[in-house]
Amino acid sequence: MTPRLGAEEEFHVLDVESGRLVPRAAELIGRLGRPGFTTEMQRSVVESNSAVHDTLEELYADLASARLRLDSAAAGAGLAVVAAGTVPLARVRPLDVTADARYRHMADDYRRVADEQLICSAQVHVDVPDRDTAVRAMCLVSPWLPPLLALTASSPFWLGADTGYASWRTMLWQRWPTAGPAGCHRDAADYDRTLAELIGSGVISDAGMVYHDVRPSAHQRTLELRICDACPRAETVVLVAGLFRALVRQACERLAQADGPLCDGRHDWLRAASWRAARSGLEGQLVDPATRRAAPARTVLTGMLARLRPALEASGDWDTVHALLEEALAHGSPAHRLRRAVRAGGLLAGVDTLIAETRGERPGGHPAETRGERPGGHPAERPARATAWQGPVPAHVPGHDSAAPARSA
Repeated sequence: MTPRLGAEEEFHVLDVESGRLVPRAAELIGRLGRPGFTTEMQRSVVESNSAVHDTLEELYADLASARLRLDSAAAGAGLAVVAAGTVPLARVRPLDVTADARYRHMADDYRRVADEQLICSAQVHVDVPDRDTAVRAMCLVSPWLPPLLALTASSPFWLGADTGYASWRTMLWQRWPTAGPAGCHRDAADYDRTLAELIGSGVISDAGMVYHDVRPSAHQRTLELRICDACPRAETVVLVAGLFRALVRQACERLAQADGPLCDGRHDWLRAASWRAARSGLEGQLVDPATRRAAPARTVLTGMLARLRPALEASGDWDTVHALLEEALAHGSPAHRLRRAVRAGGLLAGVDTLIAETRGERPGGHPAETRGERPGGHPAERPARATAWQGPVPAHVPGHDSAAPARSA
């Protein structure tokens, strides 16, 4: 049976005229007036939760629908939303934490790390048979996660400056004490003992603060991917979801057939591989998980695609993932596209590009020439929405009320 999947997306809330991050997420959620959206630690972030889906086409339609609703609600309040690891224009303001006891405690405990949590990510959940399988599968999928980060790298700018990284969100995120590779565990009981030790140490307060690149969900029978930047294009989320489902499917099949351990436990190199993906995105070299040597990003990702082809075909995802990967490699990482826009028109042109891509405008579109024509204006003044992915998308874009959202801990 094909494992089902779902996604969570985080969106920055911007003032449409200035292009700056603003703490108005709660106001935006109030305007939406329906479930599926929630606040995050920073008051400038909205999280959207998809339903659980069988196909990538269904997932795409769900993500596109959520983005459309967010865009419409934001426009009516002089706001815009952006799915990216960071936004070019932001300020660090310690008082912008959401009024929630847990978040307030985190802000007090982690101080500057929490203050600078002006970042957004995309997470993918994939069904697994049981929690033991989820824990054991983490070892097998972990080496292949840095290439997924490279696909999504969308955060080269931080507080108005180019960091030189494709994913500066990753560098900010890794300051949390539990961020990074998940490590290896014999079974769920072993993993849960590790969590209990971390909580007992006082370094974290609950299991939801285990921020590994991949983890078993605390509330669902899923494995959760957490390494990725938020993605300006919904198509990138679908691509990553398809690849991650194939990785999980392949890992589960190997575990079901194995007589002994399948992982050598040598994961020391994974943090370095994640650093390389965050530094280079798709525009440089990655660490090839098969050889643990440097190789061009295209070589690593096409090799990964070939390795996963049986699992992709078994889930009916091969054609979609193959096409989306070729498109991603042709257009470059989100960070590359953003830098190109900034070089052509400055930081505000970069913001316009992120808004347009989040809305779903076609590749190759250009930011408006003047501030009066910015894509975040009144809906009647905007270009018509267009779908970048020309694959088998349903003719209509349904809501996502048919199943429970894929929520994180």
